[in-house]
Amino acid sequence: MPTPSVNPLATLVMLVVVIAVDHWVYVDAKAQAERDRPVAFSADSFAVDTPLERFVGCLLLWIVFVPLYVSSTSRPAADPIAECAPLI
Repeated sequence: MPTPSVNPLATLVMLVVVIAVDHWVYVDAKAQAERDRPVAFSADSFAVDTPLERFVGCLLLWIVFVPLYVSSTSRPAADPIAECAPLI
């Protein structure tokens, strides 16, 4: 049975994308922590509190930690009408 061929360029591109997203998670989590809005996740005794823990989690289990980070940082959209200044 023939084995499927793996394109080394596609593998390299995917690796670069994963590392770039992991770096973004670390930088963003660090910036959030510096603004006193740390991004933290906990479930029972499992907790991810620091930017470094987020980065390592994303490196090891990207498919779980990146969506978890994005959902943890998402804020409800502000009311655009309330933010508008009166035109008068």
